[in-house]
Amino acid sequence: MLTYARTMIRHFTTDENGATAIEYGLIAALIAVVAVTALTTIGTNLATTFTTIAGKL
Repeated sequence: MLTYARTMIRHFTTDENGATAIEYGLIAALIAVVAVTALTTIGTNLATTFTTIAGKL
């Protein structure tokens, strides 16, 4: 029984599947933040451009 417990603890401490999932989650969150920031900036610039064009017409 003690050998089984040691084996399970050793397996638990060397398992990296959870860490990989967390890393993928962090990468996805970073990509989402970058995309939202870029689209917000593009939207603001586009609105300014259309306002300028509308004023000149």
